Amino acid sequence: MISLLLDTSNFKLVVAVVDEDKNEVLSYYNEKLNSDLSVKVFEVIKQCIDNANIIPNDIDKIYSITGPGSFTGVRIGVTICKTFAWTLNKKVIPISSLELLASTNTNYELNVAMIDARRDCVYAGVYDNELNTVIEDRYISIEQLLLELKDKNYILISDDDFENLKKIDSKIDILKVINKHKNDVGVNPHSLNPTYLKITEAEAKLQTKNND
Repeated sequence: MISLLLDTSNFKLVVAVVDEDKNEVLSYYNEKLNSDLSVKVFEVIKQCIDNANIIPNDIDKIYSITGPGSFTGVRIGVTICKTFAWTLNKKVIPISSLELLASTNTNYELNVAMIDARRDCVYAGVYDNELNTVIEDRYISIEQLLLELKDKNYILISDDDFENLKKIDSKIDILKVINKHKNDVGVNPHSLNPTYLKITEAEAKLQTKNND
C-alpha cells in the first residue's frame, strides 16, 4: 500500500511517499519555500515519486493536509490532492495541519501545535503523544490559549516565530501520522474541502457591510 502525503498549508512544503505495508518512508521533502508554491510543488511531488522508484499509478491513497494555515497555501494543496485522487480514482484522507505539527515526539503530556494567525492570535490544536485530540483545532488569542493551558504539562510546537513565547520547531513524524489514519475510510475527492477556522478579512468586511 503506497501513500502520498501533501502539505502546503504553511511556508514549508511537505511531501512524503510511504510504503504502509513496510511502515517505511520511501521519500520525504520538508523545506521552507524560496520560490512560488504553485510552481515548486509539482516539481517536488515528481521528485519524491521518482525518488521512491514508483509511478503515480502505484499510489493507493492520498493524505491531504487541509489546514488551517495560509488561505492560498491550503487551497493549492487541497486542489492538487482532489485532482490527483479524482484522476487516479484513489481515495483521499483529510488531516489537520496542526495534527501534523503535533506529531513531533516530546516528553510532555500535551503537544500544542500552533500556526500564526496574526494580531496576537493563532490556529491551535492540543494533542497527546498518540495524536488523540485533547482540544479541537480552533482560532484563538495567544493570551486565551495560555490561560487555558495553565498548570498543564505541555509544550508549544510551531514553525513560526513568536516574540516572548517559548516554543520548539516541529519535527514531523510522518509514520506516526500515517499509522494514526491508515484505516480511515477517506472521502470522495469532490467532497474534500479546506479547513480555515477563520473567515478572510474580505468576508468579514462583507458580513459587516451586510449587517449595517
